[in-house]
Amino acid sequence: MFMPVLASCFILIIAIAIAGKKGENSIKEKLEKFQERERAANEVRKQPLDDLDYLIIPGEFYDFPYDDESHDATEARRTLENLRNEKIVNLTGISNTDLKLRYGVANLHDLMRFDSNYTSLVRALQMYASYLADAGHDTEAIRLLEYAIDSKSDVSASYKLLGELYMQSGRTGEIDRLITKAGELDSPMSASIIRNLEKIKTSASE
Repeated sequence: MFMPVLASCFILIIAIAIAGKKGENSIKEKLEKFQERERAANEVRKQPLDDLDYLIIPGEFYDFPYDDESHDATEARRTLENLRNEKIVNLTGISNTDLKLRYGVANLHDLMRFDSNYTSLVRALQMYASYLADAGHDTEAIRLLEYAIDSKSDVSASYKLLGELYMQSGRTGEIDRLITKAGELDSPMSASIIRNLEKIKTSASE
């Protein structure tokens, strides 16, 4: 009885060792491929940025109501004003290596700034929309949120708030559109957003 058990343990140890070795080789290969892509990316010359999907903040957003005493609304408005003449691009899900390969290493700083501007924009839109919804300006809040989501924002709170506003205004069918858009996101937040929207949809049918 002892020998079969010993042999089985020995075989298991060998199998684990082989699996570990394969894992090490796989990691090494991935690292080498990454390093090779990085070397290639760092040699790409500066390319035109004409094909980027630049966002323009609708002028109507600056006319929406707000209370000067509201910290959130004031901060959101200030952010929108600061971004008025800035270049804004959503680059979520695109690695720096891919950006360098496509547009050249010399453009990376500008591209990161464009993407940072986008992050600031969608956060400000969520903050402003939340204030407007609380103040009873649902139409304006919906407009802000729809713009953010159409730009492929992955701010979970924006989907949740818009879903709730749709439900309150009797536009429950629009929640399916939000679920579809959330499913198209190249973001780890996608599944969580869909779950939240499904809950809102379920509560609307009860």
